[in-house]
Amino acid sequence: MGIPRNWRLRNQRYRLVGSQCPQCQNLFFPPRQVCPHCYNSELSEFVFSGKGSVYSFTVLYQTTPKFEFQIPYIVALIDLNEGPRITAQLTDVDAEEVRIGMPVEMVVRKISEENERGLIHYGYKFRPIAFPESE
Repeated sequence: MGIPRNWRLRNQRYRLVGSQCPQCQNLFFPPRQVCPHCYNSELSEFVFSGKGSVYSFTVLYQTTPKFEFQIPYIVALIDLNEGPRITAQLTDVDAEEVRIGMPVEMVVRKISEENERGLIHYGYKFRPIAFPESE
């Protein structure tokens, strides 16, 4: 299934685009207007690799009606390889398979759907890359 054209044309919808402070080199996701460390207001765009590892996670069994089609689903804190820690949903993995430190990569997936208009909202989620079996 392809991604609709208007989503493909918007950079930040299929890549993790944040910001970087040129003065102190700190990275931010989502992007910020002002660096909270040195108060520089001239931050530049930074494109993250979309790769990271699971810092922590939980499984959700109850949610709003808009997300019921996904129950149960896994939400994780992801440490991006470049440094920032973000919250994201995990996909393509069962809860029993998730491990702290598991390498993951960003993918674009369905987030929600508006039934009246049939509009599907896409966004970023993370899936496992490969995790060696523990000995």
